[in-house]
Amino acid sequence: MSRADLSSSACTVARAVAAVGDEWTLLILREMFLGTRRFDDFLRQTGMSSHLLSRRLKKLVALGIVRRSAYSERPLRHEYSLTGMGQDLWPIIVAMKQWGDRWLLDGVPPVQIVHKGCESVTQPQMTCSECGEPMGARDARARLTRDFSAVREGSADPA
Repeated sequence: MSRADLSSSACTVARAVAAVGDEWTLLILREMFLGTRRFDDFLRQTGMSSHLLSRRLKKLVALGIVRRSAYSERPLRHEYSLTGMGQDLWPIIVAMKQWGDRWLLDGVPPVQIVHKGCESVTQPQMTCSECGEPMGARDARARLTRDFSAVREGSADPA
């Protein structure tokens, strides 16, 4: 499967990768969750080129993940904020942060997650929506639909 085919794949993981799966987009999302809103601030915090940043932000806006709004008329300047669709990416960014802290850290974690409700530093975790029990990879199994199974076996059209 080519990268161009990912966005039309039957697999929603492949579609998500097509939407937000490159390193620069993930760094933009990290910055948005840290409160960055303006183009120049994204440039400074990510180190990416202005052309690349512009392309990634346009893509995120087109997908409905980010909202662009003017904050100055003269000169015309815009800021960027997460839509509800974008805010739903928070668990992915937090999971990557926690994985990086566990496996790639040299020293003290650079960011702590603080729960606003109790003001405690926390390690958010995935739980079962039905029983509330914590879940890890060994606590779950995948159940494929008949259509997706057929796509994986090559007996159906992958689109």
